[in-house]
Amino acid sequence: MNDNVAGIEAVELHSVESAVQREAARALISEYLAWVAGVARESYGLSFDAESMIQSDLEDRSKFYPPTGRFYLVQHSGVYVGVGCLKRLAPTLGEIQRMYVQPHVRGVGAGRLLVHRLLEDARSLGYERVRLESLKALSAAHNLYRSVGFREIDPYSENSMTAYQPLATLATYRDSALFMELTLNDGAR
Repeated sequence: MNDNVAGIEAVELHSVESAVQREAARALISEYLAWVAGVARESYGLSFDAESMIQSDLEDRSKFYPPTGRFYLVQHSGVYVGVGCLKRLAPTLGEIQRMYVQPHVRGVGAGRLLVHRLLEDARSLGYERVRLESLKALSAAHNLYRSVGFREIDPYSENSMTAYQPLATLATYRDSALFMELTLNDGAR
C-alpha cells in the first residue's frame, strides 16, 4: 500500500509488511518511545517499559495489523521518517497509537497525511469512534488532532498504558495525559 498526496512533496505512506519495513518501524518506534519516555520522566516523573511496548507493537499480529488494525511507515524523500498505527479497542471503536514524525520533517504535512489515512481506515473497518492518548506536554500533536475533529474526553480504561505503566503510578500517568476521541460520522475532515 502506497499513498501519496499532491502538494505534500515526496511524502508517502507504506503498510508495514516486509522484514525491512518491520526493522524500520522498530527503529522509529524505539526513537519515538525514547523521546516520549524522556518527556514523561522529565515532566511527570514517570517511566514505562518501552522494550515490551516495541516487542508487542511489532510481534502481536492482532494489534496493529489487518484485519482490525493498520501499521504505516511515513517515507519522505526516499527515507522512512515516521510511523503511525490504528488498533481495535471494540467492534466499533479504534485507537490511534505511535503517531510519530521525526523533528526534521515536521511541518511538511506528513503527520496530517498519516492521521487522515488512519481515520479513513477506521471508517472502512466500521469504527464509529476513534480514541487516542497523548502526554499533555505534546501540544503540537494535540493541535493536529483537534484540527481534524478530536475532542478531549475523560480517561478511558482500555488505554494502552495500563499494560506498561506500574499500577502505583497509573493515576499520575492519567493526570499527565490528554485523552481524545473523534466520532467519525460528524467531525473528521
